[in-house]
Amino acid sequence: MNKLTDKVVMITGASSGIGEATARLLSSRGAKLIITARRLDRLDAIAAELGNQGYDVVPLAVDVSDRHQVEQSKDLALERFGRIDVWINNAGLMPLSYMEKLHVDEWERMVDVNIKGVLYGVAAVLPVMVQQDDGHIINIASVAGHKVGLGGVVYSATKFAVRAITEGLRMELVSRHHHIRTTVISPGLVETELLNMTTDTEALDALKARVSGEPLRAENVAEAIAYAIEQPAGMAVNEILVRPTEQLN
Repeated sequence: MNKLTDKVVMITGASSGIGEATARLLSSRGAKLIITARRLDRLDAIAAELGNQGYDVVPLAVDVSDRHQVEQSKDLALERFGRIDVWINNAGLMPLSYMEKLHVDEWERMVDVNIKGVLYGVAAVLPVMVQQDDGHIINIASVAGHKVGLGGVVYSATKFAVRAITEGLRMELVSRHHHIRTTVISPGLVETELLNMTTDTEALDALKARVSGEPLRAENVAEAIAYAIEQPAGMAVNEILVRPTEQLN
């Protein structure tokens, strides 16, 4: 039996990119999914396609910056499946810009989604996993959470925060003897819709200059997520950093 068979997995930001690729991969390996994002039409299309292949996928419209909506998604998952084995905080924004251009509205939105969205996900699922004494929380950070890039100061700040949250949570869970694993995954440049969010072309050029070859595909990151989940219960893959081979930093 596949190690993912019948595992109940929640994926945020699943309407495209890494989230969609992860939904497709995990469902093909037997997981039962709740996929969330703001674009319900995209989620419905993905769920219908995967459902036609015999996979169990529930789409839900959720804005992760709204704690009430995140809590509701957790409640619906429990109502449908009775447990949550893996929660993947994948939803994120990357509107890069040089700070002197003062795109403050974009800064605030990144904080709301990239940091608060992760915290709301943890707040929703942690009591469930503590009661189960089992579970796995996966947070998607970025190479930008390891090294600040030109034009990406605020984005980097949010991803440094995701790494800090994940490591701090890991330490607390271990100290309290909970059998709950944590993983933070930091991709380098990935060919996703995130690249289309940047209106500051100077910042986007600075990002692309750091990769001399092809960017990663979303499917590459999905494989890293599956790898972390599929390890034996006594082994935690706490951090994965994956770059395009030709990305310098």
